[in-house]
Amino acid sequence: MKRGGLIAIVVLAIALIGIGGCVVGNYNNLVGADQAVKGKFAEVENQLQRRNDLIGNLVESVKGVATQEQEVFGAIADARARLGGAQSPQQTIEAGRAMDTALSRLLVVVENYPQLRSNEQFAQLMDELAGTENRLATSRMRYNEEVQKFNVLVKRFPTNLFAGMFNFKDATYYEVPEEAKALPKVDFGGLRQPK
Repeated sequence: MKRGGLIAIVVLAIALIGIGGCVVGNYNNLVGADQAVKGKFAEVENQLQRRNDLIGNLVESVKGVATQEQEVFGAIADARARLGGAQSPQQTIEAGRAMDTALSRLLVVVENYPQLRSNEQFAQLMDELAGTENRLATSRMRYNEEVQKFNVLVKRFPTNLFAGMFNFKDATYYEVPEEAKALPKVDFGGLRQPK
């Protein structure tokens, strides 16, 4: 074999190894980022399930006092069932939003029954729910941070070429529903000003 042909084969082999390494490296980066997103979403699901369980206990506490609020209890039961049956991140997000709405309606019911707030078990459940809501908010934030990193990676050149080749698509952010963005109405009419 001539020396020029041998050099061409070596150069071609080095180029193929370099391209292969680039493909493997980018693919592994995409897989790692995708798994990080899935891991953070699992944290969100874990907190949603914890909240789901707590809300079930809260509903049972409220049912004894507020028997005429069946519509609210039905909405909560529906949201809990949707969360339990969610098959995709999008369905889980939608079920979580439905639970947010149902929970806000339950809290309105609780305001109408002051005797509930004096119940020790109910107060403990509300404290646990508040802690769970904080953990859920933190989990959502961390999930969205991972989604942002993943989506940037999927769009950045040259990784975007490999993302398309291996069918990696943008991940979905966990967005706050429009009704939750509205400022709550606060009435200080019952408070007395110090003299």
